[in-house]
Amino acid sequence: MLDDKKAVATIAVKDARAAKKFYEGVLGLRPDGPERPGVLTYKSGGAPLFVYESKFAGTNKATSATWAFDDVEKEVETLKKKGVKFEHYDFPEMTRKGDVHVSGDMKAAWFKDPDGNILALVSG
Repeated sequence: MLDDKKAVATIAVKDARAAKKFYEGVLGLRPDGPERPGVLTYKSGGAPLFVYESKFAGTNKATSATWAFDDVEKEVETLKKKGVKFEHYDFPEMTRKGDVHVSGDMKAAWFKDPDGNILALVSG
């Protein structure tokens, strides 16, 4: 059924033009597909990312999209230089080293887009 189909990360935003500045200018994503009003499509590491305007933008209190990195600390520093502020959470069995949460070999960092959607960087 769905086991051989590609899943798409889908993120609601209030203003596609503002989102475009963030997702392209700050995160470095490149558009993938035709431009349509209120809709942005990207490819990230071969996986699709769909960003669209919605009155429900920013209401999700959970992570909307996650990117995997070998060096989370390096990516955190790169994004901080572009003005990204990282979130800090208290999770059981996780410690925090600066903006990076650590649990064994796993490292993670969370940040928000301009609409408050939670995005994550992880390594394993």
